[in-house]
Order: sequence, then structure tokens, then C-alpha cells
Amino acid sequence: MITKRPRRNRYNEVIRSMVQETALELNDFIFPLFIIEGQNQKVEVASMPGINRYSVDTLLDEVASCVELGIKAFAPFPSIPENLKDKYARESENPDGLFPRAIREIKKNFPDVVLMTDVAMDPYSSDGHDGIVINGEIVNDETLEVLGKMALTQAQAGADIVGPSDMMDGRVGHIRRVLDENGFHKVGIMSYTAKYASAFYGPFRDALDSAPKMGDKKTYQMNPANSREALIEAALDTEEGADYLMVKPALAYLDIIKLLRDNSHLPIAAYNVSGEYAMVKAAGLKGWIDGEKAMLESLLSIKRAGADIILSYFAKDFAKYLQK
Repeated sequence: MITKRPRRNRYNEVIRSMVQETALELNDFIFPLFIIEGQNQKVEVASMPGINRYSVDTLLDEVASCVELGIKAFAPFPSIPENLKDKYARESENPDGLFPRAIREIKKNFPDVVLMTDVAMDPYSSDGHDGIVINGEIVNDETLEVLGKMALTQAQAGADIVGPSDMMDGRVGHIRRVLDENGFHKVGIMSYTAKYASAFYGPFRDALDSAPKMGDKKTYQMNPANSREALIEAALDTEEGADYLMVKPALAYLDIIKLLRDNSHLPIAAYNVSGEYAMVKAAGLKGWIDGEKAMLESLLSIKRAGADIILSYFAKDFAKYLQK
């Protein structure tokens, strides 16, 4: 005789819904946006179907459409013209630069949305790296000064949360001190705690034209083979004052999301990165998979692994799905 029948709890849709352990909500999401110079610009990213780069004026229209769908949090990223890039990313601290202008305009027109900004040198660096390059080496401590100034400029423009994505040692503590010393106690830090040297970032680098000009990022981004190392990074970021811990990428690192969730009381974020988005989107457009169902399953797996917050290019598609 069969005494245990788990299928009873799958018998119909109502029962399945009652015992469902994980649920996605729109409040879980931060929607990344790409910003470019110019006027009336809306340019699709070829390797990311459905995702565009916007000039500031059209960006406001995109934010308005997202807000109408119920999206409340955004992560803007700037595509900086080559002529403004240099070895020390000086444009990143220009208060009248593209990124601070965009932040101010979004907050002026949509004061209730939350903006999480990216703190890293690569969009502004002529070398395309997240740190200063000296004699072929990405130097750590000198880079912290640049990151601190960048974070302060973003906070002054209206950022609610800054996201150091550079993976330099000590950057969370340095940024926290700079923000606090300048009165920005309310600005949070979402640290890219476990950011791996991944092959899944390619379309993002296409969108920002920010690929490294020499070498790779393996001396500062984490080795995909390592998991215990993520606990070291998480402990340091927590000690230095991070308000959130992030894992990037998400889908190939669900175990790392779970590891941080089980070992930290801070909110855990996960970045469902450009390559992960592109794979599902492209296969869906080809008819090889059901794109919508694959999107939902992927996002649900990230939440199930333990993420409280999901940065995803699917955020708008998910919002539209909820309105069906």
C-alpha cells in the first residue's frame, strides 16, 4: 500500500497555489536601463532583443511607461563617448556629465522611484577596466579614490543606492566613509559581493562599449570555480557597511545565492545578467522554447534560491505578464 502520496498537493490549480513555496512579485525587481548622449535617441541593443539605449529625453518616456506598469526601482548605466574616457575615469566625477544629468532628470520627474547607480571605472576608462591600469596591472588602492569621488557625484545627483561593481578590496568601506563624511547617510550601498569573471556579460559590454582594451578581469572578478570565497567577500562587505549583498550572474550561480542567503541576514540581490537574458530571449524568438514560460521559470529559480531583489532585463516583460 502507498501511504505517502505527494501528488495530492498537486491535484488541481487551487491546491498547487495554496502550497506554493515561492512567489514572484513586481516589488522584487530592479530594471536596468542604458543611457546615451543625444536627443530623441532610442537604439536597440542588437544582442539584447527588446532592450534599448536611450537619450535622457526618451529615457524619461521609458521610465514613465515602466512606472505605469508598477515598476518602482531602476538601475541606469551610462554609455560614455570615447572622447570623454581617460585612464583615470575623470568624467565619472563630472557633475554635468551624462550620468549625473540623467539621475537628476529621473528624480525630478519621478521623485518616488528608487535609483541604484553603478560605481565602476569601466564605462569611463580608456582602458575598459574597473580599476586604474599601471604597467599592465589593475591597481587597487589608487582606484578607491576614484570610486569614492564617483559615488559621491552620484549621491549628489540623487542616487538612492550606489552599487560598487568593481570588486576592488576595501571599496565598500571607502565609499561608506566618503558618503557619510559628506552627509549622505541615507544613501545605501548594494555591493556586488560575489561578481564572477563570467562569459555572460557580453551583451552588456556591447550596450556600453566597455569591454577591456587589454587582458581580462580575472585579477579582480571572482573565479567561477570558487564558492567559499564568496563567504569571505560577504563577510568583508558586511563589516565595511554594505546594506545589500549581490551575486552576479544569477542563473549559473544559484548555489552562491543560496550560500549567501544561508549565511547572512542582509538582503540578497542577484543580477540576471545580459547573457542570461539574451539566451532566453533569442531562443524564444526562434521558437525553440516558450520564451515567456522560460522567463518565469528562470526568475522563479532566482527567487527560490534566496534572492530578495532581482536585477533583470525581464522586469518590464514580467510586469506586462502580470497585467494579462
